[in-house]
Amino acid sequence: QEKLMGTTDTIEGADTNLDLLLQAADSSETPFTVLTGHNMGNNTLCLCVPMHQLWEISEVANERNLAENVGLGEQAVAQRKLDPKHAQKLATYILKGLFFSVEAKFQSGGQQPPARFSEMQTVLGRQPYLALQPLTTNIRECQLGGRDIRVKMSEEGKVTVFLGQKHVLWVIDGQHRREAMRLVFEFLRAVLQTFKYPKGGIFPDVERGQEVTQEEAKIWALVYEAARTRCKVMVEVHLGLNAEQERQLFHDLNNLTKKIESSLAFQFDNSNPINLFIKAQLIDDGVLEATVVEKDVINWQEDGGVISRKDLIGVNAILFLNKTNISGANPGDVAEKMAYAQRFWERVSAINGFGAPGAKKNTVAAQPVVLKALAKLAYLFGYGRNANPAALEKLFSGISAVDFSHGNNMWRYYMLPPEERDMLCPGLKDYLPKDEGGANRDLGGFDAKEGVMRFGGKHNDIFPILGDMIRWTLGLPGRNTAVDIVDPEL
Repeated sequence: QEKLMGTTDTIEGADTNLDLLLQAADSSETPFTVLTGHNMGNNTLCLCVPMHQLWEISEVANERNLAENVGLGEQAVAQRKLDPKHAQKLATYILKGLFFSVEAKFQSGGQQPPARFSEMQTVLGRQPYLALQPLTTNIRECQLGGRDIRVKMSEEGKVTVFLGQKHVLWVIDGQHRREAMRLVFEFLRAVLQTFKYPKGGIFPDVERGQEVTQEEAKIWALVYEAARTRCKVMVEVHLGLNAEQERQLFHDLNNLTKKIESSLAFQFDNSNPINLFIKAQLIDDGVLEATVVEKDVINWQEDGGVISRKDLIGVNAILFLNKTNISGANPGDVAEKMAYAQRFWERVSAINGFGAPGAKKNTVAAQPVVLKALAKLAYLFGYGRNANPAALEKLFSGISAVDFSHGNNMWRYYMLPPEERDMLCPGLKDYLPKDEGGANRDLGGFDAKEGVMRFGGKHNDIFPILGDMIRWTLGLPGRNTAVDIVDPEL
């Protein structure tokens, strides 16, 4: 043990004097039961500590933190800039985990959580399992390998290390998790001290200053207790690294891992409410006519009427959030739009040829960019700034009336000679954006031999224009002021 860590505990039960005692032990020292490790030839410690305690004994060596805290001295920078939005998302995740912990305590006592608890947990979002990965830290104020850290081993083989105030755990990997813990504790303290919800946004569906009910206060007290006691995190502690070594370790931990493929991430994730909607309603309940696959079919000759999971998620991101991705989806907000989204997909699945073998050759609606155009219209009429319930109803009831065949001239509007455009698509020009220099009007290409219209890959440029064409077809309000009101009933 002396060879492993340095000095062992020799004070207890021995004759000594005050000078020797003060030299041997720091009065601020706190004992920690640890597992000792030998990571790639280097001495390490593994601690399991409550989240609140970890916050108190750790620090982050990024520029802002070191500049704002004079007490940290002339420490070297070894961390990237903090991303507050990422930390806030992690704070919501931790809060979700704390509810999971409180629920487990109720169940272990043979009790059911209060109804309000379940409602609040649903707002946060449920998932099968939650855990935080271990943080990686370093104690700078010790010799390399921790040879000067005081340790004690019991007869049973339990190892205790004594860390004083100088033994700060400098976070190498995990600064956003640490910041998320701070946000959670600030939120919980504010709720329990003021009985009002603070600014912060880590608990959805509440406004700043909203009163906390007595029942909610009891629930938050249980959550706070779990955060301070039962909920612990694992910490790997490296010993005596300098700033250069910390930076190298930070690089290796964050750059030598292989990023998970998007399709696999979507397939495995059961926490995002839009992902759950896709799995439960669209796939399991059979609302979606097309088969969901992990990779899109490039060769249209081999199309079995499928849609890739990535494309399906992209369409639903627009349908629910009017965004290009589903991150940050609020469970309560998604639940409110569930019936609307299910109706959308029922109408899409009823399009002639959609989801059937050879769908991409039979209908342009099998191309994701067209579905994005429909989803955008649905969101704007249903939940946009100028929501129009009558227009949304007309869209849903009219989807089956739209000519989604490849031969429809409006898909090729910009390929037609100018003199033929008004003749073949009268009035469509008023719906489309004005031709401006540099604006992308290349929607794709028409293969005359095969008779198919293949839209391009720049979906964000293309689907708003396809939406304008669908507005024109159904007589819906247009984006341009000249056609804001087409149908008097709208």
